[in-house]
Amino acid sequence: MKVCVFGAGAIGSHVAVRLHEGGAQTSVIARGAQLAAIKAGGIRMRVGGEETVAAVAASDDPAALGVQDAVIVTLKAPALPSLAATIGPLLGPDTPVVFAMNGIPWWYFYKHGGEQDGRRLPAIDAGDAVWRAVGPERAIGGIVYSACEVTEPGVVEVASAKNRLVFGEPDGRRSERAEAIAAVLSRGGLPTVVTETVRDEIWSKLMGNIASGPLGILSQSPVNAFTSDPACEGLMRSILAEAAAIAEALGCRPSRDIEGRIASMRNLAHKNSILQDLERGRPMEIEAIYRTPLELARMAKVPTPVLDWVIALATLRARAAGLLPEAATA
Repeated sequence: MKVCVFGAGAIGSHVAVRLHEGGAQTSVIARGAQLAAIKAGGIRMRVGGEETVAAVAASDDPAALGVQDAVIVTLKAPALPSLAATIGPLLGPDTPVVFAMNGIPWWYFYKHGGEQDGRRLPAIDAGDAVWRAVGPERAIGGIVYSACEVTEPGVVEVASAKNRLVFGEPDGRRSERAEAIAAVLSRGGLPTVVTETVRDEIWSKLMGNIASGPLGILSQSPVNAFTSDPACEGLMRSILAEAAAIAEALGCRPSRDIEGRIASMRNLAHKNSILQDLERGRPMEIEAIYRTPLELARMAKVPTPVLDWVIALATLRARAAGLLPEAATA
């Protein structure tokens, strides 16, 4: 199977190594120092003191890599316009595209059913650029559970040996295409399953992002640092309850194990990805992870008093750093 990972940051580099180890003909779209390092020495993945090196093809030009059997997008949401403008050469008539990204995805209401079916999300996909360039019929949802970080060009440190991926079709079917990509990743050491309830999984992951991200931004601390503070822990319980209420009002059933989530966060000595973006001066995923869930709360008439002010503060922090993409400045 010929698979391209579009975006060789921390998650993309981890996924690329697992694809390579699973036997895929793997390539990555990267740029800058990361691209130069991967071309020179492959991707070096470190987990628990062990290092795996994957020699993969790398380019900043999709046309140089050609049509793929599958594409896995691991970009941050602010980079979607560049994806829409350049992904075309990777796509054959039947190439599926897995969007393994945080937050509410651009395709969320495709095959959703009910009165919201087909609704677009212009704050995430301005002008329907991805909708038109990729097509929602190609999209497979991807939910990543992996705390990792690029510590130097070409090197990704994975914080825990326990990592997993969940795939799901927007219409809930168990497709051969999703199962085939999942099998390669599982063979490569990244357990990957296909679910029939992908939106439940999106919200289950998103609840953790919503609970930890703003506190990480405001405290500039690893997850275990603010989770160990009693006041912050209480705040996180309120955030998780409100996020679950939004999901449930939209017909989803995410995990309600709030105490279990907080307990696992107490052991995570890792700066979440949006804090890494803040500290490294990269555009921050404020819209997809925070502001769009609030938009959906308004649509579903769910009150979110705690999320309102926490997300407002996180938005102001991103704006003060000059890292708020244009779509989220209103």
